[in-house]
Amino acid sequence: MFIGHFGLSFAAKKVAPKVSLAALFIATQFVDILWPVLVLSKIETVTITPGYTKMNAFEFLHFPYTHSLFMGLVWGVITALLYAFFKKDTRGAIVIGLCVLSHWFFDLIVHTTDLPITPFGESKVGFGLWNHLVATVLIETIIFFGGLFIYTSITKAKNKKGTWGLWSLVVFLLLISLNNAFGPTPTQADTTLFISLIILMAIIIVLAGWVDKNREVSLNQK
Repeated sequence: MFIGHFGLSFAAKKVAPKVSLAALFIATQFVDILWPVLVLSKIETVTITPGYTKMNAFEFLHFPYTHSLFMGLVWGVITALLYAFFKKDTRGAIVIGLCVLSHWFFDLIVHTTDLPITPFGESKVGFGLWNHLVATVLIETIIFFGGLFIYTSITKAKNKKGTWGLWSLVVFLLLISLNNAFGPTPTQADTTLFISLIILMAIIIVLAGWVDKNREVSLNQK
């Protein structure tokens, strides 16, 4: 799942209005930010298999430290504690932790049976929605725009940047999602690919933070 995670980030702003949108983006995509780093470090492994699923060609061979349910819980607790320590915001910390954990459950819907339960066993699960391209795009889009609707209903632009910046971010995410679904398949899982993924995620997070600074939460939501 891709833009579905960001849909949850947008929606989470209603529950934790003090948390920046950038932090919420990082939380829901935390394990996907960590994943390419571990792949480049040869700790986790993936290969490109054209046609592996209808949605993408990534065949995840070994990624228990980022994408197992157990480690989702661990990363959720760690990020929540760190956020609470630095920001002194208990509600925000809980939301951050839950957003990190949510990644596994969202991925459960789309992945094939490759999501580990723990790093210590062989049990893997996945509902396989990625084998149904139209259904995947439809469900992710609904989640994304549902979250976006919530975000726009509780925030308002401080200036023109807060308006066109938000919609530029939305269009950017949609274009990436469409490219993932209908664009060319990567030729190989090499260093260039994973560095590109890291840079792309960094750009998205920076944009989210910039957009959020140019918007403000409605008084009745604070």
